[in-house]
Amino acid sequence: MPTKEAPEILRLLSDPLRWQLVGELARSDRRVGELVNLVEKPQNLVSYHLSELRHSGVVCARRSSSDGRDVYYRADLIRCRELLADAGGALHPGLALVPAPGDHSRPLGSRARPRVLFLCTGNSARSQIAEALAESRSGGLVEARSAGSHPKPLHPNAVRVMAEHGIDIAARHTKSLGRFTRIRFDRVITLCDKVREICPEFPGSPATAHWSIADPAAAGASEEESYPAFQNVADEIEDRVTLLLGDIGIDARERSDCASC
Repeated sequence: MPTKEAPEILRLLSDPLRWQLVGELARSDRRVGELVNLVEKPQNLVSYHLSELRHSGVVCARRSSSDGRDVYYRADLIRCRELLADAGGALHPGLALVPAPGDHSRPLGSRARPRVLFLCTGNSARSQIAEALAESRSGGLVEARSAGSHPKPLHPNAVRVMAEHGIDIAARHTKSLGRFTRIRFDRVITLCDKVREICPEFPGSPATAHWSIADPAAAGASEEESYPAFQNVADEIEDRVTLLLGDIGIDARERSDCASC
């Protein structure tokens, strides 16, 4: 039987520049200009490779809610995982990708819990959803906080969508970004394009990342009209939180199972 043609994902990522671009976008959503500076290549070349990556579904784009002239690119890591798993299976059925195990060599109580801060404008939906998911899916191994540059009341749809995910946030309060500027965090993640532009520096120079996620409350005139947007946002944030926890060294699926035991 003749050997099958190599899967498209392998050809796509074998190019060093595309590999570098996906690697940068795996860490944080970026604009073209930022990628040009990071990879030190001409903008027309970077734009060409981004177009190829988008066509394959490995990279996606979203227009900035802060400046409509800007576009944020991100790596669809869930799609990458699926394509790479398929590529392994194409080579041999016995090959499969498995999540890297977390470091469980020490008792859970002896580890310092990583501190993660999630930021958006109102702290009424996106950052609250991220905070709740990081706490729950890590089984309490992550100390998550959230805040907004201009806090607003917690959105009822955020409460509703989190209830669908098995998490009650109805009693949570919104917080101001200024409340946390003197606290040390291991990671600071912005989920709003506007907040990213004004995000202050934090003590200890924590690792930073940007998740360009549109405000779901702007998707409809009423709570019912905007609710599907909240569902989509919660699903996207859950995927991103799962990947974040894997980067920290926590198996989100394992911990979420144990959290309810």
